[in-house]
Amino acid sequence: MTELTYTDLVEDPSTGELELSDRASLRRVAGLSTELSDITEVEYRKLRLERVVLVGVWTEGTAEQSEASLAELARLAETAGSEVLEGLVQRRSKPDPATYIGSGKVRELFDIVVATGADTVICDGELSPGQLRQLEERLKVKVIDRTALILDIFAQHARSREGKAQVELAQLQYLIPRLRGWGESLSRQAGGRAGGANGGVGLRGPGETKLETDRRRINKRVAKLRREIAAMDTIRATKRGRRVANEVPSVAIVGYTNAGKSSLLNAITGAGVLVENALFATLDPTTRRASTPDGRTFTLTDTVGFVRHLPHQLVDAFRSTLDETADADLLLHVVDGSDPAPEEQVNAVRQVLAEITRSHESPLPPELIVINKADAADELALVRLRHLLPGAIVVSAKTGEGVAELVEALADRLPRPDVVVDALVPYTRGELVARVHAEGEVLTEEHLAEGTRLSARVRPDVASALEAYAVNGSPA
Repeated sequence: MTELTYTDLVEDPSTGELELSDRASLRRVAGLSTELSDITEVEYRKLRLERVVLVGVWTEGTAEQSEASLAELARLAETAGSEVLEGLVQRRSKPDPATYIGSGKVRELFDIVVATGADTVICDGELSPGQLRQLEERLKVKVIDRTALILDIFAQHARSREGKAQVELAQLQYLIPRLRGWGESLSRQAGGRAGGANGGVGLRGPGETKLETDRRRINKRVAKLRREIAAMDTIRATKRGRRVANEVPSVAIVGYTNAGKSSLLNAITGAGVLVENALFATLDPTTRRASTPDGRTFTLTDTVGFVRHLPHQLVDAFRSTLDETADADLLLHVVDGSDPAPEEQVNAVRQVLAEITRSHESPLPPELIVINKADAADELALVRLRHLLPGAIVVSAKTGEGVAELVEALADRLPRPDVVVDALVPYTRGELVARVHAEGEVLTEEHLAEGTRLSARVRPDVASALEAYAVNGSPA
């Protein structure tokens, strides 16, 4: 008897399944000290288990909102490959300009770090270079902020050449004002005998510091990355222009991270992209073709997820990707119905979209809100969301509930061809009939002895091609 292997029993895995398998192959190992000497080596972050303490400053809003923000920071830390030991919130009117939480609380935090054995402190906000230096000197452990944590996750999940270049650009922009050195790394670098007593006239002096050398090299790298991304943007614009020339309607899927955008794309188009219950699981935009129930073709683009206080470096670096949303005919705004505060997610997404609009100098496309994860959401919460977000469609990408209704709503919202034609096309011109089916909306079709009688909505160029076969005074 022939032995069946696993590959004989299952279909070929999709691209998303292969990526998920690749990520799952790197397992966290608790209890092992694998601290990296270079903290910028983020590609291997999942091979270790960092022990972290979270710190936030509550300046506005309710206590529940501050705790929700810290809980989200904990999920970000776990996504980056960490074990959260403690979470602390300090109530202040504004963050302390020197130490973020105040000198007295820094001493308390130091005692907690020593007691828990933590090796990293993560702050729920963007630290200034001075705050970062003060905290590391006083706590004697590595300190990072929310922005650095999100950049770390992006660096782990970037797969395409464009995505990696965009993440590297964002990291370097974040790093430039935070360059610092210790001890001899701040010594002056003078060429030849310039720094010595016998250097000669005009050659004596401090020379150039290591920091200045690093800053110059980083600026050169940033300029190179910007040129590369601009070239990639040209390719993306060419593809987008081809779709516009063919007048293929486009839908951009936007929403908070882990709201289920990729799952919804798979449910509508069967794309098979990576789906994972983690923040920022997918970064690279995926565009797939789909059809409405009446046969019209449109494209669906899955964009990068948003988050509260999305670092401006990422918005700048991912500008070409995010511009896909401004050029779309319709925005499919996905909301996580199982989240405790979905309305705050909606506000965070709309803030980022408003920033994209200001830079793009054009109004945003119409928005269709989709409440996802209906299978995991509380019924009372769904009723409240329907009241807060009138016109929203409730779906579950996991079970398929409401997906058919969503596709019908997409068909109603998408732009339609604006010329109605009535033509009798001879059977020898079957390519015209095929073009009407592919590029227009067929209203009625009848096969007669003389040819195919069509009534359809088409673009002006298709109407011109049908002009010779128009009947009954049709615009064609």
